[in-house]
Amino acid sequence: MWVVFATPDHHDRNMATAGLEKKVKDHFLTCSICFEIYTDPCTLRCDHTFCRKCVTSYIQTRPDAVQSKTIPCPCCRQDTKVPNPSRPVEEWARQIKASIIIKGLIDTYRSEVAVQGTSSTCCTICQQLGETTQGALWCAECEVVLCDKCVKIHRVTPTLLNHDLCDLSSRSKVKRRIKCTEHKSNRVEFHCQDCGKAACQTCCIIYHRACKTVVTIESMKPGMKAALMEKRLGMEKRLKVRSKKVDIRNEKLQSNSRITESAVQNIRLICQTAINKIKQKETQLLDELNTISQTYADQLRADVNLEEIEMQMYRQHCEFIDHALVSDCEMDLYDAYQAWESASCKDGGCQGYRGSSHRRIDHIGFTPDTDNVLKVLDNLQFGDINVTYQDSCLSTLVLVDTRDGRVVDDDMPDLCDMIVLVVDGVQTCVVTDINNMCVKFFFIRNNLSRHSKLPLDNSPNGITQLNEKQVMVAVPDSLQIVTIEVTPDLVLLSTITTRTGYCSLAVLNPSSLAAGACECVDILDMAGHVLRSVTTYNDDSLFTYPDYMCVNNKGNILVSDWGKKSVTCLTSEGDVLWRYNPIGDKALSYPRGITTTTTGGILLLQRGKVIQLTESGEFVRELRTLEDGFETSMPGIFCDKYGFLFLCTVKKVKEYVFV
Repeated sequence: MWVVFATPDHHDRNMATAGLEKKVKDHFLTCSICFEIYTDPCTLRCDHTFCRKCVTSYIQTRPDAVQSKTIPCPCCRQDTKVPNPSRPVEEWARQIKASIIIKGLIDTYRSEVAVQGTSSTCCTICQQLGETTQGALWCAECEVVLCDKCVKIHRVTPTLLNHDLCDLSSRSKVKRRIKCTEHKSNRVEFHCQDCGKAACQTCCIIYHRACKTVVTIESMKPGMKAALMEKRLGMEKRLKVRSKKVDIRNEKLQSNSRITESAVQNIRLICQTAINKIKQKETQLLDELNTISQTYADQLRADVNLEEIEMQMYRQHCEFIDHALVSDCEMDLYDAYQAWESASCKDGGCQGYRGSSHRRIDHIGFTPDTDNVLKVLDNLQFGDINVTYQDSCLSTLVLVDTRDGRVVDDDMPDLCDMIVLVVDGVQTCVVTDINNMCVKFFFIRNNLSRHSKLPLDNSPNGITQLNEKQVMVAVPDSLQIVTIEVTPDLVLLSTITTRTGYCSLAVLNPSSLAAGACECVDILDMAGHVLRSVTTYNDDSLFTYPDYMCVNNKGNILVSDWGKKSVTCLTSEGDVLWRYNPIGDKALSYPRGITTTTTGGILLLQRGKVIQLTESGEFVRELRTLEDGFETSMPGIFCDKYGFLFLCTVKKVKEYVFV
């Protein structure tokens, strides 16, 4: 959430701004307990904000809260744990972190109201002397309008001569300067990374002499902007997830109504054949159906309400970040950046992996038993109400986006492997194309798609991430491993020549990587020298075609081998931890791409299917989509840190979300 207060030049804009100020004050800056502008605002676990003194007073009216040692939200009743409940109740609210976002909005609001409270064109100094003089310039330091005469005095006053003056028309664009709360005359220009606090020059000398890392806030600006852009991408992702969930649950709610109506009609139709004896059974069935249907509808409505609340929260946070990014003000960025450091809106990774022991209704139907009803009238078994429950292991995959793998001047693409990076806050998909002998990227910014490619001497295969903006690509026919920077344009940085043509790659740490070739997996240094070759296990050949691999969150190597029809887990030193090589109905026929989720689960591509394994290599289930399934030819797979799943077919890249 972010609000911009602009200083209008015309009467209409002034009226509009006044209306905006009132809405902002009433909806975002007013405590719902005392109905005044927040005083020392604090935000509870549920993201509702109140004055700290109001929270204290509210706790004292709730004996149950004192007994349970929690702070119940006055709005939603959700409990917030007290970090140190042994302290007196009067001190509980002080332990809740201050809301930096709300404080920043209040400061901005009061500053703008103070500016607009005076005449926008008259000299502030002259007004205080009872005169009305046309203003000429604006001093952002003193927050006053100055006429030509006062400007001259202002510029020759020793303590004021370094103040920046600007035109009245651009005063709302002046970068905000924050004064140190302790040393009133000093600006806050530094940030102590050891203490996590902002400081003025005097604070640095007095309080941070022993700290190792004190930097200027100006120097933090690129990093804060990049971090906020990535946070905003995460918010957009989560907003997209919530939107999909709401759509699906609304569809199910409508479907539930249709199915329930159809079931009611079937029940009543069959009951007509023996009306004298089935009245009691009819009532029983209808009651059971209505109870289950209502339970199902209540579940869906509750889900929709929850998702809409979270969607609103993410929109507000996105608006706040947008303003921080557009304003180009380091303090706006710093406030937003600090808000994320104390993070009340950080979210988990893949929402689809949240398990639940509580069974949830997924479908309701009614199966009539007409043929048998006349024979068993005494038992009155007209049919059964069928209820299927949602599997808690994984949720359904929903297609979010599809990107064509073919770019200008391409032959038919043959995409092999892929990875997804976040470059300058933009989600960038990098793929290898065997047929066109190139590496490509795709991304969308401001609803505009962009793509490009980097030609290579031979066909690239496996791809892995080296760091935030760099990838390494295996080019087996050239006996090379190339390093490419994604800016997001693709730039070839370096080339390593190896003794073997590697098809798959996975970076283990800054000094080593794993590489798969025919019948072996090698541990290499960054110059391409073999540190260890892994070929056998218990005197048996371990690999045939280890064409895909990745590294899990514990640093172990997961190798997908379509020749051995297996998945092998190796340590970073090359020791075997486990193998997944099932037989019978679950036997692998053509395993390809492999990836891990943020929770450590494993996802494996296998002939048009996505198989989920546990972190220790145990089968969980086959994933399904709301569509008719996956394409048969899918070589590459990647799960990003936001929980979105990317599948690479030979021609396209598809993005899915778990719902």
